[in-house]
Amino acid sequence: MGFIKEFKEFAVRGNLVDVAVAFVMGASFGKIISSFVDGIVMPVIGMLTGGVDFSQQKILLKAAVAEMKNADGTVIPAVAEVSIKYGIFITNIIDFILVALAVFMVIKGINSMKKAEPAPAPAGPTNEEKLLGEIRDLLKK
Repeated sequence: MGFIKEFKEFAVRGNLVDVAVAFVMGASFGKIISSFVDGIVMPVIGMLTGGVDFSQQKILLKAAVAEMKNADGTVIPAVAEVSIKYGIFITNIIDFILVALAVFMVIKGINSMKKAEPAPAPAGPTNEEKLLGEIRDLLKK
């Protein structure tokens, strides 16, 4: 029974719940940013670069080959296209930069809302320290 109680205390601890909520919110926020980049930012960038659709940009390494039959009736299987899809990579980099910028702004806002606690005043010397200081001064004479 101790294990279950210990796990329950761990699961409902404030920090763990906060992290779980932040994870869910972050995943949702990431989807919002991705749709913003795919639907708004990249079309504008594509228009500025002369109508380039970045989702279709790739370097073709090997063209696709359809399934064929030889003259003797043997079937040559189809071969899929092999390409480097750098357009999607560029889109994901822009997506990452926008998410990182948004998270930075949120954290900066939270930190500015936190009140800086004033540093506690340094404690003065205790009576014993004062007496020891007087004794030291008398011994120096």
